[in-house]
Amino acid sequence: MDDKKPAISDARIDELIGGLLIVGVVVSSLIVLIGAGLYLKRHGTQLPNYHVFYGEPSGLRSVSGIIKEASSFSGRGIIQFGLLLLIATPVMRVAFAVVAFIIQRDRIYVGVTLIVLSVLLFSLAGGGR
Repeated sequence: MDDKKPAISDARIDELIGGLLIVGVVVSSLIVLIGAGLYLKRHGTQLPNYHVFYGEPSGLRSVSGIIKEASSFSGRGIIQFGLLLLIATPVMRVAFAVVAFIIQRDRIYVGVTLIVLSVLLFSLAGGGR
């Protein structure tokens, strides 16, 4: 029986994961607010036309398009980028858990968490459409 202490304790991992989630949500919220402010500054006085439906611009339908729009300081692009970061936050939490379980040498949890991460990434990539 192996009585060695793990390199990092469960409590410390919980603290780090909690911090990761808080930082992810706060940063993504701030980015969304900045984008909303830019959008309202540029388009806040325009009257909406409810007789014609305009879908999401094609530039905001892919990750590369969102990054391009956000880097050009488009309000919509920055809002979408903040939402991408919000979606990425729990994925990063699972990826961090994989690393933590590797450090702790817990093979079963590494395997299970890798399966969860694979399912998350597969579904985010389109789910095999």
